[in-house]
Amino acid sequence: MSPETAVEDITGLLEVWVAGWAGCRGYQTAKEGRFPAALRADTSGEWEVFASEPTDDEFATLAARTAETPARVLTILTNDPSRYAAMAGRQGLNVTSDSQAMMIVDMETQDAEDPWLSDDDLSLATYERDGVYYAEVLSGDAVAAGGRAFVVGDTAVFDKIITQPAFQRRGLGSLIMRALAAQASGRGIRTGLLLASVDGQKLYSHLGWSTIARVLMLSASHDGSDLSLS
Repeated sequence: MSPETAVEDITGLLEVWVAGWAGCRGYQTAKEGRFPAALRADTSGEWEVFASEPTDDEFATLAARTAETPARVLTILTNDPSRYAAMAGRQGLNVTSDSQAMMIVDMETQDAEDPWLSDDDLSLATYERDGVYYAEVLSGDAVAAGGRAFVVGDTAVFDKIITQPAFQRRGLGSLIMRALAAQASGRGIRTGLLLASVDGQKLYSHLGWSTIARVLMLSASHDGSDLSLS
């Protein structure tokens, strides 16, 4: 799937992303009507359903299912988040995160050469396990930065690109992305996908990624936690 084709088919794009994200984390997947879902066995133990611009009736059905259990999550991919936030309130759901964005890139524009570290106090480790590509920057035995990727067809889905606070603003996030791209380059990937935080959106925009939709996470929970951080 080329980036241009993907953007024209947001629902198909979402399905690819969910497959890759679930692959990165070892989650079981299923369908809720025509929408993908994943069982977050390592955190809430509940299902998270993902929908792109659902109709009012579809949203009402998904919201009713989500409201049955506070730990259940409904994630909406949309370019009209205020509309779905208002609908969520009428269905008894709360907005638990509205800061993320789904981003896409043509992987041919990305540096897929094995990166090198200029800091002798740091080292780079890459490996593959169960189809998941991993990259870590180590400071001694401590992980300074890390990330993972999973390939679905010709799309690489990147996940958990994290730099620890003490090592930020040293280009390690960019290095992790390059290391993962280098590992996946032999798979014929054409497109990259990820969900980005506010800080991540700045980094990925600098690397040539484009935002294609906002991400709205909804649940019946009242504890105020930001579910995008889990």
